[in-house]
Amino acid sequence: MAEPIRFHLDPRCPWCWQTSKWIRQLEKLDVVDVSWGLFSLEVVNFSRPIEEFDMEQSIAAPSQRTLVAVRNDLGEAAAGRFYETLGHRYFELEEDLQKESMVKASLADAGLDTSFYDRAMADVSTWDTVLGEHLDLVNNTRSFGVPTIRLDGGAGPAIFGPVISNPPTSDDDAVNLWRSVSWLIRYDNFSELKRNRTSDPDLNMWRSWMASRK
Repeated sequence: MAEPIRFHLDPRCPWCWQTSKWIRQLEKLDVVDVSWGLFSLEVVNFSRPIEEFDMEQSIAAPSQRTLVAVRNDLGEAAAGRFYETLGHRYFELEEDLQKESMVKASLADAGLDTSFYDRAMADVSTWDTVLGEHLDLVNNTRSFGVPTIRLDGGAGPAIFGPVISNPPTSDDDAVNLWRSVSWLIRYDNFSELKRNRTSDPDLNMWRSWMASRK
């Protein structure tokens, strides 16, 4: 039986995006049952009191709030489709995440009504949900970034990662990686494994960013 998990995301993070491809791979194999949670890298890096954070200036907030509206009305599968099409436009087509036209195009790509964007922007509670999920994860699991996976459908232990450059190329590797990661998440004595990056993400945005540094 598929294990229920909560995958917390920020649509700006390329590592989160690459790991989400692996999670969708596991979902298709009936290894995990995914719900999609929010996290804000802008908030976690905001140095002033949270009351001073201006969601109107946030790059990720429009798409995050739209995901909340989709999830509230249509459920997790629709939210996952939206994140998938949004990520494709952002990381592969290199479109502006903050633009209304980009978010609406992503909704259309996912087979969803583009009015979800307008409804989300007109309802401040969508931002309250984003911020609430972020703070709940940070305060209750000591999480600090994405990708973060929380077991037991979002009620259990959580861990940052795994940070993978690209999704596994075989189903066996995908499942074996999950078995290792899920065991470590439940092993309370485990804190950290880390090594230098072995390969770059296969993303157009990454290649553009690397070229701009030369």
